[in-house]
Amino acid sequence: MTVVDDSGWLALATSPSVVRRAVFTMLLVGPILISINHGDALVHGDVDAARLMKIGLTLLVPYCVSTMSTVATLRSLRMRPRTD
Repeated sequence: MTVVDDSGWLALATSPSVVRRAVFTMLLVGPILISINHGDALVHGDVDAARLMKIGLTLLVPYCVSTMSTVATLRSLRMRPRTD
């Protein structure tokens, strides 16, 4: 299975509800991860371009995890037989 396949993974991943959920997760979890991973450097003013790039990547992680898990759940629900 590839990320972009005929089952519409990319369409689901870019749908407004999935993006909204991923942004919310990023804004909630991202600062926690930043404080854990970069808190000392931020407190001491040790911020350069490389650190800012790492902070950006730190924010990207919860966004990607949320998107991937939400799309996987939606695809799973689509494949499950209806019981009504």
